[in-house]
Amino acid sequence: MSDLEHDKIHQQVRDAYAVIARSGGCGCGPSCCTPTERSTAERLTQGIGYSAEETAAVPEGANLGLGCGNPQAIANLKVGETVLDLGSGAGFDAFLAAHAVGPTGRVIGVDMTPDMLTKAHANAARGGYANVNFRLGEIEHLPVADATVDVIISNCVINLAPDKAQVCRDAWRVLKPGGRLAISDIVLTAELPDAMKAEVALYTGCVAGAVSVNELTALLEAAGFVEIHIAPKDASRDYIRQWAPGRGVENYIASANIQAVKPG
Repeated sequence: MSDLEHDKIHQQVRDAYAVIARSGGCGCGPSCCTPTERSTAERLTQGIGYSAEETAAVPEGANLGLGCGNPQAIANLKVGETVLDLGSGAGFDAFLAAHAVGPTGRVIGVDMTPDMLTKAHANAARGGYANVNFRLGEIEHLPVADATVDVIISNCVINLAPDKAQVCRDAWRVLKPGGRLAISDIVLTAELPDAMKAEVALYTGCVAGAVSVNELTALLEAAGFVEIHIAPKDASRDYIRQWAPGRGVENYIASANIQAVKPG
């Protein structure tokens, strides 16, 4: 894929998520285009693995009802750690991570959509999160120094990146030796029809950009990661079906827990 094609995809994703940020949020998938009430966002988020306590613990407006799993559940965050959230959106996972690492820890959120950054900064100020910093950038080229991060989390974002190999390489670069990935994302379980692959709304809706478990494993291995575990969740098909009703996307993709370690 050429740089021009990469830029085109980035702009399509940026435009789609700017609309979500300005409208007040919605769930994943191309079927969603209307503002989401807080109660609806909480229902969507609890449906993918968050507790009621977690959804209530962040400022109003931070939870946009996005995501396809709960990276907090597999991250095993510890007090004092530095956490990087890839595609941090309005700050939902970053704020939960900030609670887990405490005032001696640090959370960095990176997002390429200025409207999302504006929303995240406002939510951080409203919630008094002094240990959270949001930065504008692409996850292929992180605005983060080498070997400074203990844990990388992300929620249904890597599938949106056109150059996933570069995402893996840059994640490796910023992690400390012994650092780890704890990611929720979409993986292919069957080959998508060509018509679905070409549909912009299915790409920005976290469907058409997914890769298989084997391909993602190979990308992580090539970047240098070890202890790679990718576990698709069959139960995720129930909510994925709602992303594009009647299209059968749940027959081709599933949410997965993705874990890996940079050797120490």
